[in-house]
Amino acid sequence: MTPSQGRPLAGRRVVVTRPQAQADGLCQAIAAAGGEALCIPVMAIEAVPVSAEFAALIDALDQFHLAFFVSPNAAEHGLAAVRARRDWPSTLAVATVGKGSERALHALGFERVIAPDTGFDSEAVLALPEFSAAAVAGKRIIIFRGNGGRDLLGDTLAQRGAAVSYAACYARRVPTEGAASLLAEADRTDALILTSSEGVSNLMTMLGAQMSQLARIPVFAPHPRICARATAAGFARVVETAPGDAGVVAGLASYFLGGCRNA
Repeated sequence: MTPSQGRPLAGRRVVVTRPQAQADGLCQAIAAAGGEALCIPVMAIEAVPVSAEFAALIDALDQFHLAFFVSPNAAEHGLAAVRARRDWPSTLAVATVGKGSERALHALGFERVIAPDTGFDSEAVLALPEFSAAAVAGKRIIIFRGNGGRDLLGDTLAQRGAAVSYAACYARRVPTEGAASLLAEADRTDALILTSSEGVSNLMTMLGAQMSQLARIPVFAPHPRICARATAAGFARVVETAPGDAGVVAGLASYFLGGCRNA
C-alpha cells in the first residue's frame, strides 16, 4: 500500500458542518485517512420541553403500529422523552432512514430496525415493502422529528391510507457562533462537507454577503438535493458522494487522489 492509498487525505484540511454530537465519527474517519478535520456546525440541536400534545402521543403509543425516527437526533431526544414517561411498547415496530440513525437505534436497545439498505432518504424508505400501500393502509404511524422538516414521508403515507402523527422532539436553529471561524479558516480549507439542505441554508444565513469568501472551496455532499442547494448557493465545485461517513470519505479520497486542487 502506497502512502497515498493508506492516507489519501494527508495534508488536507476538511471542515465538517454537522452538529457537534453527530460529527465525531466522520471527523475520526477523516483523521484515519490522514486528513485534518475541523468541526464547525452550521446547525444547532436543542431539546424541547414535552408539550401536552407530545405527552398525549407518548401515552397513546400502544395504539400505533409503527414509529419512524428521521435522524439520530430524533432517536436520542424522542426516546428520552418517551422513556421519561413510560416504557416503549414491545409491539411497536421501529423504522428509520440512514445507517447513522439505524446505529443510534441499535445502541438505544432496538434489535430490529426497519431501514433501507441503499438510498438513505424518504424516497428509499417509501420503496420498502413495509411502507407499501398494502402494508400501511389503516395503520397508525408516528414520526419522531425536529421542528419542521420534509413532509414527503408523512404525506405519502397518508395518501397510502395511514393515519400519521408527528412528534416534534427537538428543535433545529442556526448557530449564533461559527461564522467567524469559517471565514478565518477559509484560505486553509481544502474541502467543506455539507450533509443537509437545511445546513446549506443555515450557512448562507450565518455568512450573508461574506458567503462568497467560501465559494472557491470544493463542497462534498451525500445527496443530489444537497448538491443542488450548494450549487445554487454559489459554490463553484460541488461533488456528490456516496451516502454515510464511508461514502463521504471515499468521495474526498477519490477527488484528491485524482490530483484535484483548490483554485
